[in-house]
Order: sequence, then C-alpha cells, then structure tokens
Amino acid sequence: MSILITGGTAGLGYHCSLALARQYPNHRIVIASRSNTNTPSDKINKTLGQTNVEYLRLNLGSLAEVRAFAKTWAEKNYPPIEYLLLNAGLQFPGPLGHTVDGFEQTFGVNHVGHALLFSLLVPHLAHTAHIVITASGTHDPAQKTGMPDAIYSTAEELAHPTGQSLNYAGRQRYTSSKLANILWAYALETRFKELRERKVRDWTVAAFDPGLIPGTGLVRQGSSIELFVWQRVLPKILPLLRLLVSPNIHTPAESGGNLAWLAASDQVKGTSGDYYEGRKKIKSSGVSYQKDKQEDLWMWTVKNIATSPDEIAQFSLKQLS
Repeated sequence: MSILITGGTAGLGYHCSLALARQYPNHRIVIASRSNTNTPSDKINKTLGQTNVEYLRLNLGSLAEVRAFAKTWAEKNYPPIEYLLLNAGLQFPGPLGHTVDGFEQTFGVNHVGHALLFSLLVPHLAHTAHIVITASGTHDPAQKTGMPDAIYSTAEELAHPTGQSLNYAGRQRYTSSKLANILWAYALETRFKELRERKVRDWTVAAFDPGLIPGTGLVRQGSSIELFVWQRVLPKILPLLRLLVSPNIHTPAESGGNLAWLAASDQVKGTSGDYYEGRKKIKSSGVSYQKDKQEDLWMWTVKNIATSPDEIAQFSLKQLS
C-alpha cells in the first residue's frame, strides 16, 4: 500500500511522515511538496534505517503541475493509496494575488489544487482509502482565535473576488479557505456515504485542526518582524501561550503525531465525516454544516477543475462501480 502526504517536507507534515514511516515500514510513503529537495525523505529513511520514503515535487498552485504529478504517480505504478493526507497549506498576508490559473492564491492552493489532486488520484485509491484534510480552528469565529472571521458566500467569490471581497485581508482569505476545506470534506462524505451504501468503495474522510504551531513555514510570506516572532520567539514560550491564549497550541512534532494518529489509528478506523481538534472529535463552525454551501463548493469545484464533460462525470464520483 501507499501513503501520500502533501506538504510533508517540514513542520507538522514532516513529523507526520516520520511517524507514519515508523508505523508502516512496508508501505511506500510519498512526500509531495513544491520545495525542490528530497532531504526530508532521505533524513527519515536514514533515521529509521529504511528505504520506503521518497519525495515528489508538487505545486498545488498550478493545475497543470498537479496533472503532471498525477501522471507521474501513474507511471511509477505505486501500490494503491491507503492514506491520503491533504495537508499542505499557505497563508498570504499581503495584497490580493492569483495562481497561474487565475484563482485567488490562498483558495487556489489550499482548496482547488488539493481537490484536483484527489480527483485525479481516485483510480489509485485503495478500496478502503482514508482521506484526511488539514483545516484550521481559525475557520470558526466561535473559537476566537484572533484571526479574521471566515466568509463564505460562494466558491466563485472566493476564487475570483469582486466588489468588497477584493479588499479582504490576506488572513481572512486564509480562514475562508480553511472553511472551504471543511465544507469540501463534508461534501466528500456525502458522496462517500452513498458509495459505502452501494458497497462500491469503503472510503472515509476526516478534517483536522492541528492547532497553532509556532515555528512552521505557514507565515513564510509575512514581514520580517512577523517571521522573527513566529520562528524565534513563540516556540520558546509554548507553556505560557497555552496558559494565556489556548491549550490548542503545539509543537510540530505534537501536531504531526496527531495527524498520523487521525490518518491511521485503529481508534478512528471506519469512522467518517468528522472534524478533529488534535485527537478530539469536536463540532466545526455552524456555517460548515450548511448543505447549500457544501454543494455550492462541490459543484463549482468539479466544474472548474475538469477539462471535459467526461472529467466532470468522473470527478463527480457518479461513475464508480
């Protein structure tokens, strides 16, 4: 079997990859990232005395490159994917920017690229594949994380902002993209449930909040001061932050271990359609349960990542048998 994790070269993704490689020495574990280095995979292999971890380049900000990745995956003839971890994510604090395909860049990377990746890899998923989508508690205004409230009117508005949404702050685009991650996870579960009932596939899905993880590359686009505080100051005062701000603040190793647990633990095996804060199942935001928003995102996504009527039918998951 194979395990694929996006964004696995650093931070929680690296530590998740390490934990899964230790747990599954006979699985082919592929770390996909846009960073041009196989050093993390080599480090894991050396640390564990194994050879089952490798790196493949993946740029989620380009639909063409996502398609090239999927083609490479097929050519390498990897075993079926048992665990698919859609973990990579970026935050752009600055002004509005776009991917090469014209989507707002936060939404484009955090949602659209992952949605296309999943859709193209459907033929390579094991019968009992488990998909985990890394979201964020910042999507939920009730958690009072200090981040701007997520806003979802339509997927089209997130992808191609107009009017007032042109002026949304970069961090608001981030929280909104994380809300989209959860909406899409629930839309997937609607389809997966139908497949399970028909005994076509036994796929399951979960959404994951890793908590605040100072020291990771999430704010790599921030100012020099923000980067210094994030990388140098906050990691040294985690106990104080947990006491004064929130207990949901972790080291990359802690959150990486939690993600590996949610991917492969027997404690969650067979469960689907849930949202986790670390290893605790909780409710996501009220908005995330609105079926009309889940379906708006699903239909928009299928239409905008497919290039033909045949792909629309394929990506809708209606043709599986």
